[in-house]
Amino acid sequence: MRSSRGGIAGNPVLIGAATVLVILVAVFLSYNANKGLPFVPTYRVDAELPSAAQLTVGNDVKVGGTRIGAVTAIKPRQLDNGQVIAVVTMTLDKDAGPLPEDSTLLVRPRSALGLKYVEITRGSARASFDDGDTIPLARAETPVELDEFLNMFDEDTRAASQANLEGFGTAFAGRGESINTAIGAFRPLLRDVVPVMQNLADPRTNLEGFVVEAGETAAIVAPAAETQATLFRNLNTTMAALNEVARPYIQDSISGGKPALDAGIESLPNQRPFLANTEGLMRELGPGVRALRTAAPALSDALGAGIDVLPRTPALNRRLESLLEEVRTFANDPLVPRGIQSTNALVKSADPTLAFLAPAQTVCNYITLFFRNISSLLSEGDRNGTWQRFSIVAMPQGPNNEGGPSSGPANGPTVDNHLHTNPYPNTASPGQPRECESGNEPYLAGRTVTGNVPGTQQARTEGYARQGDAR
Repeated sequence: MRSSRGGIAGNPVLIGAATVLVILVAVFLSYNANKGLPFVPTYRVDAELPSAAQLTVGNDVKVGGTRIGAVTAIKPRQLDNGQVIAVVTMTLDKDAGPLPEDSTLLVRPRSALGLKYVEITRGSARASFDDGDTIPLARAETPVELDEFLNMFDEDTRAASQANLEGFGTAFAGRGESINTAIGAFRPLLRDVVPVMQNLADPRTNLEGFVVEAGETAAIVAPAAETQATLFRNLNTTMAALNEVARPYIQDSISGGKPALDAGIESLPNQRPFLANTEGLMRELGPGVRALRTAAPALSDALGAGIDVLPRTPALNRRLESLLEEVRTFANDPLVPRGIQSTNALVKSADPTLAFLAPAQTVCNYITLFFRNISSLLSEGDRNGTWQRFSIVAMPQGPNNEGGPSSGPANGPTVDNHLHTNPYPNTASPGQPRECESGNEPYLAGRTVTGNVPGTQQARTEGYARQGDAR
C-alpha cells in the first residue's frame, strides 16, 4: 500500500496560488516603483522652479549623481506679479539627510530623448529644510536646454551660416601668404593684450559687475526688441538712401562744413547790427502789413494777371533787345548830352507857363471835359445827323443879343438877354489854389456878367473829385 505525500509541493492548487501571489506583489512593487519602495522611510519637500522643463512624475532626484528620491507631483502656481511657475513635490530618502537652506536645484537632461531629472547641489548652511517645507524660487537655476539651443539654428540661421561658410571659404582661398603675414602681425597684439587682460581680471575693474549689469540691461530692453528691430530696419532703409547720395553731396557737405562754420564764426558777429536793424524794420512795417489786408484782393488780382503776363515777357524781352541796343547807342552818342541840356533849358523856360496851366487839368479836369464834350457834340444825334449839323440854337431876343451884330454887351431888357462870358476863368492858379471857376460858376439871371462871378467856387468838376474827397 502506497502512502500519500503531504505538503505544498504535492498540492498543485497551493503552488498556483503562491505563484499568483508572487506575481501580484511584483506588479504592485513595479507600479509603485516611481513613488519609492514600500517600507522605506522618506520625507517630502516642495521646490519652486521657473519651469517644469518637461519633468514628469517619477523622474529621479539626485545629489552628486546618486539617486535620493523621486518627483511625485507637479503643479503650476501663479505669483502676484502674474508669473507662472512650477511647484515640484519631491519624496526624498531619510538617509539623504535634511537639505541645507542654501542648496540649489537644477533640472538637467538624462538622455537625448528628453528624459529629465532634478539635480540638487547641497549647500553648507546649518539651517535645513524640514518635512513639508518649500524650497524658494531663488534657489532654483534655469539651464539652457538642448532643444532650446538647437532651436536657435532655424532655417534663416542655417542659410546665413551656409552663406558665411561659403564667403569665408572664398575669402581665405588662395590667401595663405596674406594669412601668414597677418599672423605675424598679430604677435605685437598678443604681446600687448596681456596687460589688458590683467586689467580686466583685476577685481577692481569689476568686470563681473559690468557683465551682470549688461545682462540686466538686456533683460530690461528685451520687451522692446521688436520695436528696436523695426528701428534698425528703418535705419537700414534710411542709410541705403543716404548711401546713394553719399558722393558727392554728403561728402562735399562734410568737406565744406568746416569752412562754412569758420566763415559763420567770423561773419555772424558782424551781422548782429544788421539783424537788430532788420528787427526794427519789421516792427515798423507792422502797420503797413496790417494795411495790406484791404489791399490783398487787388494784389491777388495783380499776381493772377502776372501769371498770364510773365510767360509772354521772354518774347517781349527779345523784341526789346534791339530797342535797348539803340537806346544804349543813343545814350553813348556825344551829341545827346547837348540835346538833353537844351531840352532841360526849354523845360525850365516853359515851367512858369506849365505851372499856371497844369491845375486846369490836374485840379479842374478841363482838358478832358473839353475833348469829351467836343466828341459828344460831333458824334451824338439821331437819324437826321449829329446835333452840330442840324440843331437850331435859338438866341434870346433883345438889343445886342448874340444872334447878330451888337454895339455893346447884351443888357436886357428881358431877363434872358444878358451876356454871360468868362474868357479867363480861375483854374486853381497860385492865387486861387482851390477854385475851378469854369463849369461851377452860378448863372446870375437878369444881370450882365463879364469875367468871374463874385465868390469862390468849389474845386471840383464833372468826372474829377475835389482834392481831399473820396473818388
